[in-house]
Amino acid sequence: MTSFKASSCHSLNGSIKVPGDKSISHRSIMLGSIANGITNVSGFLEGEDSLATLRAFQQMGVQIERVGSNITIHGEGKHGLSSPSEPLDLGNSGTSIRLMSGLLSAQSFNSQLCGDESLSKRPMARVIEPLSMMGALIDSYESKPPLFITGNQKLSAINYTLPVASAQIKSCLLLAGLYAEGETCIVENSTTRDHTERMLRGFGYPVKTSNGQISLMGGGELHACDIEVPSDISSAAFFIVAASIAKEADITLSAVNINPTRTGILDILALMGANITLTDERVVAGELVADIQVCSAKLRGIDIPQKLIPLAIDEFPVIFIAASCATGETLLTGAKELRVKESDRIQVMADGLTILGIENEVLEDGIRIRGGEFSKQNSIIKSHQDHRISMSFAIASSRSEYDIKIEDVDNVQTSFPNFVELANRIGMNIEEI
Repeated sequence: MTSFKASSCHSLNGSIKVPGDKSISHRSIMLGSIANGITNVSGFLEGEDSLATLRAFQQMGVQIERVGSNITIHGEGKHGLSSPSEPLDLGNSGTSIRLMSGLLSAQSFNSQLCGDESLSKRPMARVIEPLSMMGALIDSYESKPPLFITGNQKLSAINYTLPVASAQIKSCLLLAGLYAEGETCIVENSTTRDHTERMLRGFGYPVKTSNGQISLMGGGELHACDIEVPSDISSAAFFIVAASIAKEADITLSAVNINPTRTGILDILALMGANITLTDERVVAGELVADIQVCSAKLRGIDIPQKLIPLAIDEFPVIFIAASCATGETLLTGAKELRVKESDRIQVMADGLTILGIENEVLEDGIRIRGGEFSKQNSIIKSHQDHRISMSFAIASSRSEYDIKIEDVDNVQTSFPNFVELANRIGMNIEEI
């Protein structure tokens, strides 16, 4: 079991490029595998989560070649996947299991989706219920993995309003809708990331979006295309916060995905007074990309707007670190979804902040954080096998005078395998022990 020892640092500078976007990497494998023709992907995230998706489709007969972050997918067409000889182990990846449950519900063969201890605790009723409405047959124990999907089911399109803001549920149903008879329509009350819709269009599959409604007709085909994966803003977020709270910082993160459904972290930090500049905005493979310059700033506490919560749902652990270094109080409500991520991110972050000497109050659907100083020596934080918890508390060292030890950080490999290397390159002091 690996730990981080994150030691004090005061000056951060330099230019780095964080790894490819995890959401886009997952989807490139899924859609490339069921497309007609050869799809070439560059910038693929070499993290355990996206590699789990890649291995799963190889188990289903798809020829996929990988040289570093360059992937070649020999698409089998929508009905070309074959029955896997054993359960598909998706490790820690909630995106994989939820999106693939939609795709596999329409196949001619049975399949079993499983994962690690953390994934096995995550709620799946949110996809099982609407898929069942479409005609899918999925068994589980208390609606948690493993999922047992029975093939040869005829799916019918549905109109479905998302009960929670979730791109995973939306994408799951859109993938099932590719095979369903009729037009599948998803209604969302809050905007969620739209990578699936964008990528489907890139593969030549029509998707309509209007006034919070996303719809597609079943029965069409996908045609192979080339995909360039931009840098992941969820990974960039750690260094954006590190530079914002450090005493002296001036860093640049190159070619980061600034898809407007993902930039809640930038909007929230801007409200807190962060010094962030976007330059060289351009479109790469249908996604908006920019270089992000971040300098030190005096942050202030805010009430986080409800409309920004779905746009920053994965970044809240590190936003809590920013709030801990802000003047005054930061309040988050309406974020109950954080309790069912890889860990209960509200409670786990609150426990860690308390250990570091930061006053906070846990709410049912959020947290209240009073900015202060990381004042405790010999702090030991438990990650609860959550990669974003591990990295967030490591980032706290850019403002702390004392060492911070974070236990059980092997999970960082799921999304950001070179996190320590890049952190130290800009002046942080993180050691794996």
